Amino acid sequence: FVNEISRLTAIMSDAKYFTTAKKGELFELKQQLNSPKKAEKRDAVKKVIASMTVGKDVSSLFSDVINCMQTDNLELKKLVYLYLMNYAKTQPDLALMAVNTFVRDCSDPNPLIRALAVRTMGCIRVDRITEYLCDPLRKTLKDDDPYVRKTAAVCVAKLYDIDPELVMEQGFIAALTELLSDPNPMVVANAVAALSEIHEYSRTGPVFDLNPGTVSKLLTALNECTEWGQVFILDSLALYDPEDDRERQSMCERITPRLQHVNAAVVLSAIKVLMKNIEYLRDTDVRASLYKKLSPPLVTLLSSEAEVQYVALRNINLIVQKRPDLLSHHMKVFFVKYNDPVYVKMEKLDIMIRLATSDTIQQVLSELKEYATEVDVDFVRKSVRAIGRCAIKVEGSAQRCVDTLLDLIRTKVNYVVQEAIVVIKDIFRKYPNKYESIIATLCENLDTLDEPEAKSAMIWIVGEYAERIDNADELLESFLDNFSEENPQVQLQLLSAIVKLFLKRPTGTQELVQRVLGLATQESDNPDLRDRGYIYWRLLLTDPAAAKAVVLCERPLISEETDLLEPSLLDELICHISSLASVFHKPPNTFIDGRVPGRRIAPAALFEEEVEEGEEGVSHAAPVDLLGDAFSDSKISTSGFVQPKTLWLDSTAGKGLEIHGTMARRQGQIYMDMTFTNTIAQALGDFVIHFDKNSFGLAPAAGLAVPTLAPSVSHDTSLPLNNLGAVNKTDPLSKLQIAVTTSADVVYFSILVPFHVLLIEDGKLERGEYLRLWKEIEDSQESIISVHGVTLSTDDVMKRLEASNIFLIARRTVNEQELCYMSFKFINNIVALAELTFTPGSTTIKVAIRSKFIDVIRGLQDTFETLLSGGTSATEC
Repeated sequence: FVNEISRLTAIMSDAKYFTTAKKGELFELKQQLNSPKKAEKRDAVKKVIASMTVGKDVSSLFSDVINCMQTDNLELKKLVYLYLMNYAKTQPDLALMAVNTFVRDCSDPNPLIRALAVRTMGCIRVDRITEYLCDPLRKTLKDDDPYVRKTAAVCVAKLYDIDPELVMEQGFIAALTELLSDPNPMVVANAVAALSEIHEYSRTGPVFDLNPGTVSKLLTALNECTEWGQVFILDSLALYDPEDDRERQSMCERITPRLQHVNAAVVLSAIKVLMKNIEYLRDTDVRASLYKKLSPPLVTLLSSEAEVQYVALRNINLIVQKRPDLLSHHMKVFFVKYNDPVYVKMEKLDIMIRLATSDTIQQVLSELKEYATEVDVDFVRKSVRAIGRCAIKVEGSAQRCVDTLLDLIRTKVNYVVQEAIVVIKDIFRKYPNKYESIIATLCENLDTLDEPEAKSAMIWIVGEYAERIDNADELLESFLDNFSEENPQVQLQLLSAIVKLFLKRPTGTQELVQRVLGLATQESDNPDLRDRGYIYWRLLLTDPAAAKAVVLCERPLISEETDLLEPSLLDELICHISSLASVFHKPPNTFIDGRVPGRRIAPAALFEEEVEEGEEGVSHAAPVDLLGDAFSDSKISTSGFVQPKTLWLDSTAGKGLEIHGTMARRQGQIYMDMTFTNTIAQALGDFVIHFDKNSFGLAPAAGLAVPTLAPSVSHDTSLPLNNLGAVNKTDPLSKLQIAVTTSADVVYFSILVPFHVLLIEDGKLERGEYLRLWKEIEDSQESIISVHGVTLSTDDVMKRLEASNIFLIARRTVNEQELCYMSFKFINNIVALAELTFTPGSTTIKVAIRSKFIDVIRGLQDTFETLLSGGTSATEC
């Protein structure tokens, strides 16, 4: 109580400094600042700071306030430093007056003053002062007092933000690295924080390289530093890749106690490190034990305040996508409480569906049915949709889910009915010809529908099952009266539904289909609707059988897991647990500029699973070895893709000589296949070819075998090439400048060498080598493209790529997407890796290319686009 009275008294005594300014106050303050009385001077500085705090301009007192720095009073010195930090930018010349005092204070016997001086100098963002900071900073980094050292460590990061080159030149990075071995844990934590910050913004390469010795010291400091220091250390350990299994296991065991920390940030950072490392442990028992330890802390986080719960739930959402079994026995903690904020309720619903299994589906459905009677409309809508997701995910629960949805429809609550119809449409897609008996109940609510999504869902149901609904034509015709006023989504669905009806029941529906086609093609401004109408019209006019095959084709079954993150993105976000990226579910580089993106986890788990399943006798759609063995006799890699000949040199530039050509690789040799044509009236002969220095050292391996050409005569030739020529980097990298000497003159031209002819036959890496190289390549050295219009099957794509020396290392199916990991090597031994993602039913393939030599990536992108979308392999011709 006495302390509280003292605190209130102090606050009331300081309040006088914030009273309204009187006329001529600055003049009075100037006099007080120059007063010989210390108490009067201190009060004057407090008044100046108070005025500055409320937004008044007191910069005119700069020199008078600076003169007050010469004092032993710590309180007064702090106030002057605060003023200096605020106004140094506007008064840089006067701020230089304070440099000598800063330097002197950095040698003060009081460690608080030394730390205050170096902290203030780091906060003054004036270039002319920065150069004076180096010597005091270097001295304080080796100060005897740990408080001064930890303050100086943070100051290095601030200085790097102002002048990165100065920090590198003065050797402060090395000094920070030495502080990682400091006996004081707080100094270590601040050094880690500073190095991590510098590493994130560094554009000159990595500045924070960890080794086993340093990691051991960080793990020791982890037990003794503050909670925020622990977060910095854990975040840095998440970037470290242990050298062997033993070190990885030891690191995981030493981090595990952090899971019991009271601070949620420490817990999530520890989980991030463990999630990244556990999957690489070889001992399955140790792996299972560590995974088991992750569940309790995640559950405990849900007992925190709502904001922390939300962050925890967003991170849990990622974790259960990666490891669904981790929280499968903790379903009840995700049940919604009456007083949960709506954003927490929504996240809990998502996780409940992800965790739902045949064992827990009954209690999940009971909960969802209860939620559907809540007062919050958005929450109710999501609850109804969740019931539909349960039906699609757990087949055994589908009947119970449909019964539950029918009960909700009978409540006649408008928004509940509409959401129920939307999800029932998805259930029909998942289980065709199974629950059609409820269509009559759905049709009873047709008139109450007013939302576009619900209307289009109901129209789809009527069109899909038109042959079973006697009055389907009447139901669909009722929507045509207001066709022009309907939402485009409803218009498109209505058009398709009526065409389906006509194809199933042509008698009596011809007038209806003509009417909707007329509305869609002649009275609509929507290009999508108009185009679809014309397509249907022409199909029906020219080939009704083809129309039936197109419109009434069997549709692929839908999956509940359509909202799962793409596996490579999920791996990246797992590396960013406990950060904003894990809350937004987006990589950091999508919302923060200038940051180095987090590392993607190498696909080791995919490789291991494939080996394990192979040992258990589980067959894959296309195991890796099939590509190696099944085609070994056919020598598929000896003849790759060959582009058609194109015009390399026209007759004008060639002074009568015209050259068409292409590049090819046959039997491990690069060839330049050319057609020489003489377009002038005199003969051309004495042909000699020369190459300029180029990126891959390409040079002719033999002479040019072209005879003397009479007028209008052409000759085909193949010139073998090697890579023993002079090397000089060109722009672009594939550019090859050529000179051809003839009996008439010398002509010059240049071509772009397609990268696939530069790939050699021994580019297939061992799996261990592949994983090692994947980890070594930074994510900044990766580029991702989408190749559209690929009509080949996955097997055919693999054949085509292997024919061009792009080799399959592993192939797995994850969340219905097929991932293929490839390697290839250039003639100069540059190695690159690729990850191809195939999505069922899609003609788009996502290609991620990684290489330490980023200059080759652009050309490789073009190569994949050519091979996947337009190329024809020589072995396929």
